[in-house]
Amino acid sequence: MLRTWFEQQWQTTGWAQCLLLPLSWLFACLAATRRCCYKIGLFSSRRLPVPVIVVGNISVGGVGKTPLVIELAQQLRAAGYVPGILSRGYGGQHQGEVSVESAPAWCGDEPVLLARRTGCPVWVDPVRAAGGLALLKAHPEVNVLICDDGLQHYALQRDIEIAVVQRPLGIGNGRLLPAGPLRESLIRLRSVDLVVESGQLAATPAHAMTYQLTLRAGAWTSVTDFNTETSNDALRQQSAERSLVAVAGIGHPQRFFDLLARMGLGCEQRPLADHHAYTQADLLPLRGKTILMTEKDAVKCQHLPLANAWFLPVSAELTPVGHDQSLVASVIGLLQHKPAKAAMPPYKGSQK
Repeated sequence: MLRTWFEQQWQTTGWAQCLLLPLSWLFACLAATRRCCYKIGLFSSRRLPVPVIVVGNISVGGVGKTPLVIELAQQLRAAGYVPGILSRGYGGQHQGEVSVESAPAWCGDEPVLLARRTGCPVWVDPVRAAGGLALLKAHPEVNVLICDDGLQHYALQRDIEIAVVQRPLGIGNGRLLPAGPLRESLIRLRSVDLVVESGQLAATPAHAMTYQLTLRAGAWTSVTDFNTETSNDALRQQSAERSLVAVAGIGHPQRFFDLLARMGLGCEQRPLADHHAYTQADLLPLRGKTILMTEKDAVKCQHLPLANAWFLPVSAELTPVGHDQSLVASVIGLLQHKPAKAAMPPYKGSQK
């Protein structure tokens, strides 16, 4: 598979990357030119009437943004804010509001998961500014918007940027696409407001306000009803009669498999592409086994006839690195005290 080959190459600095370097230089020039065009107003950008927080990344693939968005939304609600969430809805065809009953195949798996876990209004639109305006019209009580992904979506102006960095896989060989996994240079981290490291910590923090994200596992929950729970011990006992198989259609499936190993659950591993659209045919060969999956996979499998399938909900835990201010306190401080940014030309279209 071409994607798998590229992901393997992005972790090395061999001959393939040398051949791809000229394309990386071209990509860097195009990315810098595009950003400059937004900065000087050649490409128009839209400011929304409420503050916008962008949670994004500088690399391709999953880095742990979704648990962070969930945690941030929950913490802001607890602090008295009324957040709404914007998403591109990767893999879906729907534009508009997302609820817990929405079909992941129609609006994307992550938006459904966000709606389920946060209880906040969630809106899907590849043009984030249009989606934000529609969400605010439908929910005028919302006073802060969290954009799930979109660090490079400069058509939407933002008040706070949070970059999630996953080392070593997310950084890889440190080169830009296609020779490496980076959408933007590591220098970009100097200009964001907060950096969240979801893997190994860098020897030197990339930013004065850096946090480390770890995932806290909840109780294994039935994919069938999203309510019944079981335990690690019960699953280990089941494995004597029914073998365990772990499936993961996320950015880096090995992270899920490694988590299961740390939990003492020896499983057959079935990695799938990120945002994989599950069908009954995918799971028929697993009949008679106990299936373990992530929550993002579970929202796409709830409609399938699964007799013994469980997902593991996870929550983000954020530890300050080199300081003692919590992430939500930093965000609230920026919301309250950050000076307004210079106005940009009116929004004219759908540059992405």
